[in-house]
Amino acid sequence: MNQNPFSTSCIQVSASHVKNNIQYLRKLLGKKMLISGVVKGNAYGHGIETYVPLAEAAGLQHFSVFSDEEAWEVKQVCKKNTEVMIMGQVSPEGLRWCIEAGVSFFVFDLDRLSSAVGLAAELKLPARVHIEIETGMNRTGFRAAELPALVSYLRKNKAHLVLEGLCTHFAGAESVTNYLRIKEQIALFEEARKTFKRAKIDFKHYHTACSAAALMYPETRLDMVRIGILQYGFWPSPEVKLRILGPATPGKPRPDPLQRCMRWTSKVMSLQAVPAGQFIGYGTHFLAQRNMRVATIPVGYSHGYARSLSNLGQVLLRGQLAKVVGVVNMSLMIVDVTHIKTVKEGDEVVLIGKNGRKAITVASFGELSNQLNYELLTRMPRNIPRVAVD
Repeated sequence: MNQNPFSTSCIQVSASHVKNNIQYLRKLLGKKMLISGVVKGNAYGHGIETYVPLAEAAGLQHFSVFSDEEAWEVKQVCKKNTEVMIMGQVSPEGLRWCIEAGVSFFVFDLDRLSSAVGLAAELKLPARVHIEIETGMNRTGFRAAELPALVSYLRKNKAHLVLEGLCTHFAGAESVTNYLRIKEQIALFEEARKTFKRAKIDFKHYHTACSAAALMYPETRLDMVRIGILQYGFWPSPEVKLRILGPATPGKPRPDPLQRCMRWTSKVMSLQAVPAGQFIGYGTHFLAQRNMRVATIPVGYSHGYARSLSNLGQVLLRGQLAKVVGVVNMSLMIVDVTHIKTVKEGDEVVLIGKNGRKAITVASFGELSNQLNYELLTRMPRNIPRVAVD
């Protein structure tokens, strides 16, 4: 995709931080573990076309996506031998493409499986499938009562299938409140695994663990893990971070082995002097209590900067924090730069990331706008250019 050179903001993705995170995961999970980098949601907002080559350079050779649409995007930029796996939606047209392109995909009902077998026979190419087991998420997957019929079908049609994996998905492994539910899911998956073993049906991989499960329940790692949020430098939850790093010691902060990969920047569009007693922006949401100097930034809620950050958000300019004043507009916002005497038009504005010694984290940004890390990242508009940097 050609990036617009006139975009009002830019997302930088750090190659060195991507490498750091993947090396940390490799050390934590072991050299033999197959790590599938989850790049759904446009690589958690980092941009598939930017992130995938960086992750490949750092050693990843397997990627997971939600849909055939995302799989196609990955295939446009990945290396020839890199594997792509679809965990969710595959359209009828996409199913044919998957088989032709050698893209593997989850199968969670007999209808999809029979469609895959029919197309594989027609194309004289095997369908590479992952059989998903329903263990308590109650979303997608074969239930225990369906396994005998599934075993019979797989035996009958083995000539048209490559059994890439047997898998499931855990319902909230990032929170200890789900402990009993997760343990029940682990047990149900093991029962399903035994069913296939007794039937002498083997799979290339067995995978159940997302980022949180891989860290909170080491027994779920098996021979493959699907790692999403961790590879971008974020912990799935404070509980997971505490479990891995341990409690912080007073006066001795815990060093974080993960590094955030994203930095979102814009530039000052204009500067204005505002006399005391004047309202700033739409309506009467902010009244200048003193003579002020404000900067207009060409980023608004249409660019992913939440309107709920009106009078709350902060940006970084010349290493100093500048507060959003007034309502965040569709295409711009206004910040107070009265205390930053040297600011001028064209200066870099950091919306997320570091500037000097200060930083605006995704977590702090998300808390102010009442969004989860996952939500904030994946809702970053796709038309903002993503650029790889060192």
